[in-house]
Amino acid sequence: MVNETSSSPGSTNRCRHLALKTTGGVFGVFALGILILVMIWQWDWFVPLINRKASDALHRPVSIAHLHVSPGLRTSVTVDDLKISQPEGFEKEKADFASAKSLTVKVDVWRYLTGRGLFIPIIRMDTPTGDIVSRINGQNNYSFSDTTEKTQTQTPSKPMTLPDIGEIDIQNADIRLALAQLKTDMHVLIHTTPPQNGTKGNVVVDLKGRYAQAPINGHIVGGALLSLTQPAEPYPIDGRIENGPTYVTLKGTVDDPLHFKGTKLALHFAGPDMSLLYGLTGIPIPHTPAYSITGNLGYSESAIRFQKFEGRMGSSDIGGDINVNPHLKPPFVEAALHSHSVDLADLGGFVGAKTGEAKKTAPPSRSVLPDQKINVPKLNAVNAHVTYHGDHIRNKDWPLDNIDTEFAVKDGAIDLKHLSFATGSGKISATATLQPTKNEQFRTKFRLDVSRLPLSRIMKATDTFKGEGTIGGHITLTSTGNSVASLVANGDGGTTLVLDRGGDVTALLPDLLGLKLGSAVLSALGIPDRSKLECLVADMPLDNGILKTKSLLLQTETTRTTGTGTVNFHNDTLDYAVTTRAIHPQILSLPGAVHIFGPLSSPNILPGAELIGRVAASVGLGVLFPPAALIPTIQLGVGEGSACERAVQEANTNPAAGIAPGETTGAGASSVPHPEKQSETGKPTKHLTPSQVRKAWAQKSKPK
Repeated sequence: MVNETSSSPGSTNRCRHLALKTTGGVFGVFALGILILVMIWQWDWFVPLINRKASDALHRPVSIAHLHVSPGLRTSVTVDDLKISQPEGFEKEKADFASAKSLTVKVDVWRYLTGRGLFIPIIRMDTPTGDIVSRINGQNNYSFSDTTEKTQTQTPSKPMTLPDIGEIDIQNADIRLALAQLKTDMHVLIHTTPPQNGTKGNVVVDLKGRYAQAPINGHIVGGALLSLTQPAEPYPIDGRIENGPTYVTLKGTVDDPLHFKGTKLALHFAGPDMSLLYGLTGIPIPHTPAYSITGNLGYSESAIRFQKFEGRMGSSDIGGDINVNPHLKPPFVEAALHSHSVDLADLGGFVGAKTGEAKKTAPPSRSVLPDQKINVPKLNAVNAHVTYHGDHIRNKDWPLDNIDTEFAVKDGAIDLKHLSFATGSGKISATATLQPTKNEQFRTKFRLDVSRLPLSRIMKATDTFKGEGTIGGHITLTSTGNSVASLVANGDGGTTLVLDRGGDVTALLPDLLGLKLGSAVLSALGIPDRSKLECLVADMPLDNGILKTKSLLLQTETTRTTGTGTVNFHNDTLDYAVTTRAIHPQILSLPGAVHIFGPLSSPNILPGAELIGRVAASVGLGVLFPPAALIPTIQLGVGEGSACERAVQEANTNPAAGIAPGETTGAGASSVPHPEKQSETGKPTKHLTPSQVRKAWAQKSKPK
């Protein structure tokens, strides 16, 4: 009987053969599948996944057309037609937020797997573009979701370590910057040059468009981009930027620029007006004439420094040091400036006068005082402390010796600690404070002190002037406004000035009043030629922009001239009467009166012998000069025992009008003569005002 459960050797072999055949078939199918997969594989299958993940991460649509991967020990990944669309709210922008024809990154996989860190041999970008937009309301298209920022603030962040990169290759990059608040719309064009002859190549940046409303063109060549990450190697920079009529050149090296270690840079500025630098520097500077300045630019973690600069500003030289702390809000600027030789006209912009480019483009001004408005937003943009010293002042009209000043700007307020001029034995010194108000005006207090100022230095440009007169006195102003003109027009205060022993009055007054006006006044007054000026005293209060006359005296060897009237700074007009009479009795001597009225820039003069004789008779009793109150100022301003002091005493004890002027200087006395004055007989004496004189003259001049 045969056992049916036993197997024969043949059946076992058949089973083994079947198993091997099955296994081989599986491996064959698998190999075939791999072969087919390799043949039909497309990395583009991952494109939808990449687009979705990138869009979620950047919170704006992202797409790539193709993905290419070259596996190996050094794996290369390339994406084609990268596009990052504009975020929500910026869909109407014509260009994408960012794009590139291709972006390639090569990674050294083997080095990373063996624990030697991440090494990227090359990053290559072909025709990358960008469209950076910031609107006037502060909205922009480059702020991403704050989720990442919140996570970083909640979790202590570790210092970021950059991977080791071999080369960055950028070709034909075009980044548009449209920044409404900076009034800027320009293109930044970037490309790199390949390493050659042992160098690492360069990055080249060109600027085109408009920056701060002015055309901008720039060409900057820097070292290789990767050199920025290597602190041991100074990074070279060589560039030139033209912003409107202003141009800047910069050449030198930067030490470890990512960590602000130091620089060796030569910076050169030049242009028609320093105020135009505001767009480039963010620092407000008053208007200036044409300038050219070169210095050393340095920076650290706490400050940007422009040191040991020298140059020209108009016809003046200028130099010094400027330090800026950009980390404070607003930034803080500390400047120590100096000039060896300075023309005061070059500094006119600091008091609102138009200079440089502003003088060419500004419309004609009707104001005789500087009417350039103080720019409150610019003042709020920076806090500053500035000192300036000019060793020698060159100016044919104001031959002062030197200038020294210190002022501070804090939160829009200006504190002029001092502004001093030395002239021979004399000195002019001013202080002022300007506090901003809500409507962009300034509450202002100003004081000017003049002490023993030699007139011969002031009148140096006059060839015919002879004498050693001395000027002393004070000017004060309290007001609210936003320019010199508006501050005076709205102001209260006054002027008290004394001129002692002024030399030849026929040479002096034409220059003080202007040649045409001064000569005409002297001729009309009948002051003899070559008269020696003994004293000139002016005490003129300012009341809400109207300069009145409390006292005005001009005394020569033979005549005494007094004045009354007003100067209106609201409309820049004057209405004035000046009367001259002999100090000693003279036969056929007729007191002369001159009436000056109309615009300050070109006033009218109204003399007339017959009418003046009638007016002088009334003015002789009614227009009184009260100089006695000025004796303390005279003593302080020009010294005791001066001719002015004697003239005041003489006018008080022996008045030409027969009434002691001291009687009008007591408490409660009016600052201007009253139209009606009691005569010594007790009867009111009527006299004519300047406007009444003009009216009478007009009637008299009518043809009969």
